[in-house]
Amino acid sequence: MASSFDDRRFGGPIGDLVAGTQARVLANMIGRIQDRTILDVGTGTGRAALMLARGGANVTAVDASEAMLEVARRRAERQRVSVRFMAGDAHALDFKDRAFDVAVSLRVLMHAPDWAQCLAELCRVAERLVIFDYPSAMSGAVLDAMARRVVHAAGGRTEAYRVFTDRTIARALNRSGFRVRSVHRQFVLPIRFHKAIGSCRFTELSEEVLDRMGLLRLFGSPVTLCAERCVSS
Repeated sequence: MASSFDDRRFGGPIGDLVAGTQARVLANMIGRIQDRTILDVGTGTGRAALMLARGGANVTAVDASEAMLEVARRRAERQRVSVRFMAGDAHALDFKDRAFDVAVSLRVLMHAPDWAQCLAELCRVAERLVIFDYPSAMSGAVLDAMARRVVHAAGGRTEAYRVFTDRTIARALNRSGFRVRSVHRQFVLPIRFHKAIGSCRFTELSEEVLDRMGLLRLFGSPVTLCAERCVSS
């Protein structure tokens, strides 16, 4: 699973499009990357961590899977990029309060047993910004999530996940003294549909039309969100 993780998520032309968009959105949300201390929680095979390290950040990356971390370490070695990879639990991060300028966590909250605790930990260890993503409860991800839960409960080999409303996320951030600074919504149509078509041109044109119709703002998913610590907290 670890060795094929990136191929399943980022394989093919639509996977390349998703990966490129993810990198661009992260860079825009963080702003200056050079010399920043950044924690990547749930790093997986290290894609985001390596990108940030190449930009000059001092990156620490944690994951619960040693198999994933081993793949990430090999990738870092091949690319001659320095990242501190560590085993760790997103529910209980082994770092001091405000230990990092920025905490990043992609595709974690949707699978975590206690997502609110994970988000609280991200906020605790971040001095200024937290950046994470989630599938929107206002999108087609709702049906996919329900279907996966049924298959998973029946013993099928699929990874169940949850969806979130923007209000639920905003309330959780507020409890930790953070507020939403910026939001990026990726697709109106499901990624699974775009991958089935397999055409970047179709994806870009169709999503541009839907965005102009105002549907991306309402139904776009996954959502990547950047939140900042409130001055008073």
